Amino acid sequence: MASVFLYHVVGDLTVGKPEMAEFYETETIETAIRVIGESTECGIPIWKRKTHVGIIENAEMKQQRFVGILSSLDIVAFLARTENLEDQERAMKAPVSEAVIPNYSLLRQVDPATRLIDALEMMKQGVRRLLIRKSVVWKGMSKRFSILYNGKWLKNIDTTGSSSNNLNVNTNRPSSSSTSSGHDKFCCLSREDVIRFLIGCLGALAPLPLSSISTLGVINPNYCSIDASTPAIDVTHKLPDDPIAVAVVENMHDNQYRIIGEISASKLWKCNYLGAAWALANLSAGQFVMGVEDHMTSRMVPDLSANGNVDETDSANGGGATRARKFSSRSIGFNPSSPAFRISRSMYRGRSAPLTCKVTSSLAAVMAQMLSHRASHVWVTEDENDDILVGVVGYADILAAVTKQPTSFIPANRSFEALGNSIQS
Repeated sequence: MASVFLYHVVGDLTVGKPEMAEFYETETIETAIRVIGESTECGIPIWKRKTHVGIIENAEMKQQRFVGILSSLDIVAFLARTENLEDQERAMKAPVSEAVIPNYSLLRQVDPATRLIDALEMMKQGVRRLLIRKSVVWKGMSKRFSILYNGKWLKNIDTTGSSSNNLNVNTNRPSSSSTSSGHDKFCCLSREDVIRFLIGCLGALAPLPLSSISTLGVINPNYCSIDASTPAIDVTHKLPDDPIAVAVVENMHDNQYRIIGEISASKLWKCNYLGAAWALANLSAGQFVMGVEDHMTSRMVPDLSANGNVDETDSANGGGATRARKFSSRSIGFNPSSPAFRISRSMYRGRSAPLTCKVTSSLAAVMAQMLSHRASHVWVTEDENDDILVGVVGYADILAAVTKQPTSFIPANRSFEALGNSIQS
């Protein structure tokens, strides 16, 4: 295990992080859409309001007010409900409590002096956000071997009667931070923040970064998928947990599947939500991800009050002009400008194209892909055929890989100095 995980604390990763502003469950969907565009991992934590104003909360009280994390896919799925499509104005004014999926375990409050290795163990077990107190003056240390002089840092994890697979955070112990005001201020640390930190210290992780994801066993074959001919609305029957993504595939032969797109929180992050909701409710999965407008002339979309394309045509008798809205892939953030997609869907690669890598891709390259695209996952395809889907790599898979002892090493003819070229490729 790399020493960087032992000699750093989560407080090191919060430098420059803005103060978290709680987003309450009584806020509207319309407000959530504006806020979610500035979030990490395409989602925002949802909170209950304080029942007693003026009382300083301890960690347990604050944890009990946490509801869950609202993603962009949750919002689109909510707006795609029949009753919400019929009354979109009411749907946009609805409280987010009607759309968020409650999950108490997605957030954990920790002390800024918590070791990084302990934080990673929590995230490997499903925690997506770490709530960390921001202090005006933090007296902690982040130098090498500082844990030897601050033994209390090792007490952040209560290991009594528990194994590494059942970690309990001692969040009620006195904090190592100090505040100058009576009100605690917090910031949120996401898995994306951790990956960004790790990619800045790849040398300390050698030889893992240059090892292929297949060698490291990072590829997760248990991904969620939907056939391209299936109604897109079927993905809302059971939304995926982690990553929040469904691969849209075509069955080839011998149980092989070609990926043509995805329906995910990442793709819907900054989309036209009303346009995406209509498309999700009325199109097949293949049409949704590819933005197919063929055979759509008779299906008119209601006014979505968004930047969708409008076809202005006169009525058949030459009378008053009527405006008919056809579904446009641009209205949900896709832009199929190339005419090639009308001939073969597999030839089209636009904004709807899924983020993919090969089984031979290095771990460092995959991490760089995820950060540069602000994606929570990368689909893995065969080395010979870049359309045949093999699995998916998500944040949890990467964290599991970097915190275990490597079982194999990179070939001797590959030097770590080539890391920059590997990431660029």
